[in-house]
Amino acid sequence: DTINEIFIKVPCTIHPGVIFEVMLNKWKLPAPNLVVSLAAQSTGYDLLEHLVQAVRDHALASTSSKVRVIAIGIASLGKIQHREILDNTKDGSLVHYQSDDNAQGPLYSLDHNHSHFILVDRVTPDEPDETTKLRLTLEKHISEQRTGYGGTGSIEIPVLCLLVNGRPGTLERICIGLENSAPWLILTGSGGTADILAAFMDEPQLIKPEAVEKQFKEKFPAESFPWKDILQWTATIRNIISHQHLLTLHNFEQDDSELDTVILKALVKACKSHSQDAQEYLDELKLAVAWNRVDIAKSEIFNGDVEWKSCDLEEVMMDALINDKPEFVKLFIDNGANISEFLTYSRLQRLYCSISQKCLLYELLLKKHEESKLTLAGLTGQQQKEISPLFTLSEVSRVLKDFLHDACKGFYQDVSHGGKNRSDKTNSRQLPGPLDMNQKSEKPWRDLFVWAVLQNRHKMANYFWAMGQEGVASALAACKILREMSRLETKTEVVHVMKEANYEQLAVELFSECYSNSEERAFSLLVRRSQYWSKTTCLHLATEADAKSFFAHDGVQAFLTKIWWGDMSTNTQILKLICGFWCPFLIYTNLIAFSEEKQPKNETETFKEPDSVDTERTLFLSKEEYR
Repeated sequence: DTINEIFIKVPCTIHPGVIFEVMLNKWKLPAPNLVVSLAAQSTGYDLLEHLVQAVRDHALASTSSKVRVIAIGIASLGKIQHREILDNTKDGSLVHYQSDDNAQGPLYSLDHNHSHFILVDRVTPDEPDETTKLRLTLEKHISEQRTGYGGTGSIEIPVLCLLVNGRPGTLERICIGLENSAPWLILTGSGGTADILAAFMDEPQLIKPEAVEKQFKEKFPAESFPWKDILQWTATIRNIISHQHLLTLHNFEQDDSELDTVILKALVKACKSHSQDAQEYLDELKLAVAWNRVDIAKSEIFNGDVEWKSCDLEEVMMDALINDKPEFVKLFIDNGANISEFLTYSRLQRLYCSISQKCLLYELLLKKHEESKLTLAGLTGQQQKEISPLFTLSEVSRVLKDFLHDACKGFYQDVSHGGKNRSDKTNSRQLPGPLDMNQKSEKPWRDLFVWAVLQNRHKMANYFWAMGQEGVASALAACKILREMSRLETKTEVVHVMKEANYEQLAVELFSECYSNSEERAFSLLVRRSQYWSKTTCLHLATEADAKSFFAHDGVQAFLTKIWWGDMSTNTQILKLICGFWCPFLIYTNLIAFSEEKQPKNETETFKEPDSVDTERTLFLSKEEYR
């Protein structure tokens, strides 16, 4: 086969961070969610069929169609066939390398199943081959990096070592990996060293030179080993088996478990103790979030064995929000996360700072941010560097004001603390001051709902909408936001997603439930001043959003008709109205009937304070269906 892949030649003394930078910046590879380091000898075991295909099928890192499984080979340049072709290569030039899959040692051909290669060269001919050492240091360096948008997540990149078959020399590599706390997944049934370790895993007391020698003769019948090597391997195997918390056995041919499930459990086994403390399970939970495996989280973590506190879930909640994992957000809330305790203004600001640079919201916030910088007169360049983070909630409120106008008046401003008084001859009022970033959000469901809508994350937004209050007003506000954003969006597919969200239909369906329960309460809902949306009414929001379907609803039409007729009875004949118009004195007769409002006694208290939260709850008795 002729391979057409990318390679880099490096000295064995190179710092692993330099190689990782080449991967990200030169090769343009995405930061990994998982690194599987393969120690294998594929003779007698169909590795490509049982492993590579399994990884591709399960797409470990995400359910996204953009997920790629990238195979990177690390090899000693001195052990590669046709080395002279690679040595004479100039940077960026194309090399025609003929791959020979049947090549036998001491020189080997490059494997065409890899897309990238790191070829390690010695600095001097007398220098020992340090390829294995460089591989281990690179694995350790990668494991210390973090996942998430721009590396902002809290999840360190997990590195799992996978042993398939293996020569006796692999034992030393396993030992070094265990010293770095690297977990190992051993594929039993693959032969070689893997089966030898599996034989002693459950019975460490049998690790004696005679038993070890017998195992090596069975697995490598064509070879003979000096007694000195047997003694050394016996000590090495004892050392390896003593790290059982870092070792996991698995047989892919006998166990039909999914590969990502096996890997997740192997990694968790390496980092959690036997404690039932929730903190011990956080690494497992972070990995489940990174791979979007909510099913594993439900079955392995939130199975009732551990009592979770809200504070335990704050870190993973941020990761789930930032990385758009609505199923995990719901799972965390169902299992103890308190959104009112979690969402401080500082965290909300971090959420806005984590948005993708490719979305429209980023452009809008960046524009507001640039406007803010122009008004910061008197700040030095050094002071400007200290302004953090990139976007502030003040800039978010200004973006919202462009969409919602007075419906978001006062958003993310503190009018009760830190404001200055403005006095004149007639009145005195307090100006809004800066927010206390450690203060908890007063309306967390609304704030998260708006954050999700602005990013077109509608599955997440629908959940926050259902969990919050004032559903009709909130849906109409979202309708208005998306209508305005669709006019600014240049990507056709994004505009299509905005139109598919159809928050107007949510408002219609919820209002229908209210109207079927009580007409009078539904009418009150339409003109009730919303506490969520700066005392704006549903009718005003519907008008701003041009919600034609909402206005076409029978209940809304009935209310508008009621307003048009005023105190007159809607049963009054048109002829009587015409007579009253030409002869106003007839109004004082019984010609035109007037309606009489009869309010049930048990509803008197309900409507004394139409802006109260209790009234809101009364109006939305049926809203539980949407949760």
